[in-house]
Amino acid sequence: MKYTSIPKTDIRVSKICLGTMTWGNQNTQQEGFEQMDYALEQGVNFFDTAELYPVPANAETYAETERIIGKWFTQNNKRDKVVLATKIAGPGAYTAHIRTSGFTPASIREAIEGSLTRLKTDYIDLYQLHWPERTTNFFGKRDYAPDNEEQWEDNFQGILETLDGFIKEGKIRHIGLSNETPWGAMKCLALAAYKNLPRMKTIQNPYSLLNRTFEGGNAEVSHREELGLLAYSPMAFGVLSGKYRNGNLPKNSRLELFPRMARYNSQESLAATEAYAKIAEKNNLSLAQLSLAFVTDRPFVTSNIIGATTMTQLQENIASASVTLTTEILSEIDGVHKSIPNPAP
Repeated sequence: MKYTSIPKTDIRVSKICLGTMTWGNQNTQQEGFEQMDYALEQGVNFFDTAELYPVPANAETYAETERIIGKWFTQNNKRDKVVLATKIAGPGAYTAHIRTSGFTPASIREAIEGSLTRLKTDYIDLYQLHWPERTTNFFGKRDYAPDNEEQWEDNFQGILETLDGFIKEGKIRHIGLSNETPWGAMKCLALAAYKNLPRMKTIQNPYSLLNRTFEGGNAEVSHREELGLLAYSPMAFGVLSGKYRNGNLPKNSRLELFPRMARYNSQESLAATEAYAKIAEKNNLSLAQLSLAFVTDRPFVTSNIIGATTMTQLQENIASASVTLTTEILSEIDGVHKSIPNPAP
């Protein structure tokens, strides 16, 4: 396993991070336990979750993933072996069953205390804002358009001040963003520097062969400000595993179970996937190995968040950490990207 540090900290994390959002829905508690056991054995010491999980989110399964992780910690007493990240859910109709009050001090306290209780831990290593409160472009929205009806008022400083209190209490160690734009990231970083408040250390955004929009602005922020990318959906909801090629829709796959999660399944995405598959085959790699190795080795990526519903998938995904792509392969990848750029925003 390869390791790096969360920027501007002494916390060493594996370049592969174990994603958990299927536990409690597509995966049982026992399967979650098996995944955590195996990942830790293979050197993966970084686990990412959220109060929202599992997905798709609903009131019946709310926070079940955190509960599964907490039971695993209680059973094996390995909390000190894991760098643990979780998130407070952003506002909106999708999360109305959680709360409707946004990132107020009371909401943040409720979320942190709830996560600590469910995770059976006294502290969270990395606490993230799952998505912005304001109207902006994330979750597949390609372009920004002003919302003349928007009610949001700038509260970045208040959020940082609230999170600072929890850092001082010892309940969270570091903080991060998720699904954030370059403007939002720089706003947080500038305020932290100017007001002597905690600095965002990471940004968890989508990044894959089918979605390299992070490179359009956030990559420069990441590079110049040392804001590490925790890349999510590196397999594009499983599309880059190749299992949906030739019109296949495997039983119990994510797109079969949840058709509305078709963000990565456009005709352009499928065409790009075929082109990447040919590169992989030509170089004796699986499409999954090619896709994950590409993400893991980008200079702005702190850790690559992989998720799996089967142990076979998990084994292949973790093993991808040992794959290094040649300059020739990277050139071929860029050729496809230039012809079909970012088909899945």
